Amino acid sequence: MHLVLFDVDGTLIDSQHMITAAMNRAFAACGRPAPSRAETLGVVGLSLDTAMARLLDRAEVDDDARALSTAYKGAFFDLRTSADHQEPLYPGAREVLDALAERDDVVLGLATGKSMRGVRAILDLHGLHGRFVTIQTADDNPSKPHPGMIRVALTETGVAPEKAVIVGDTTYDVEMATTAGIAAIGVGWGYHAASALERAGAARVLHGFDQLIPTLDHLFDW
Repeated sequence: MHLVLFDVDGTLIDSQHMITAAMNRAFAACGRPAPSRAETLGVVGLSLDTAMARLLDRAEVDDDARALSTAYKGAFFDLRTSADHQEPLYPGAREVLDALAERDDVVLGLATGKSMRGVRAILDLHGLHGRFVTIQTADDNPSKPHPGMIRVALTETGVAPEKAVIVGDTTYDVEMATTAGIAAIGVGWGYHAASALERAGAARVLHGFDQLIPTLDHLFDW
């Protein structure tokens, strides 16, 4: 059995409009100047408190970071229930998930900095419930690039590290995979540059979801 883990934001879901809008609202609510779009997208993938501390240039999560996290959660919820809600799947994502779900030698999972509430909203939005046998979120794990999410996913599925891979758009995903002893495949349409993913140790960086299954075929020789 093989395990294919997916990151969510920037990998399966194009959520940059929602993330930047919610971040701008959160910083405004806390009386702070908003970070640039590049700064905001650069911390996508980290758990929220950690991301806020990074944006504040703080070494540790503190009360200011937690206040921004609370404001962000409220702003994101408001956006999700408004006409401005924009979290589409990237082109080809559903087709790949469908194809992999049909295989009897593959199980799918998620490893994301989102909360479980956020993941459930995405699964509801796109009708993806039941696809993922393991879902690791920021609620119960240390922030990426700590390998905790992957280690729990391997334990839950019983898959050996050499038969597992994560597909993600950030160096946090790749570094997490390297530490956990599994392979990483980068995607070039997310929030970190392809060159950064390669330097971090990605086995390959994809330029479209149509490249994923052939890459898995080569990686695992299954």
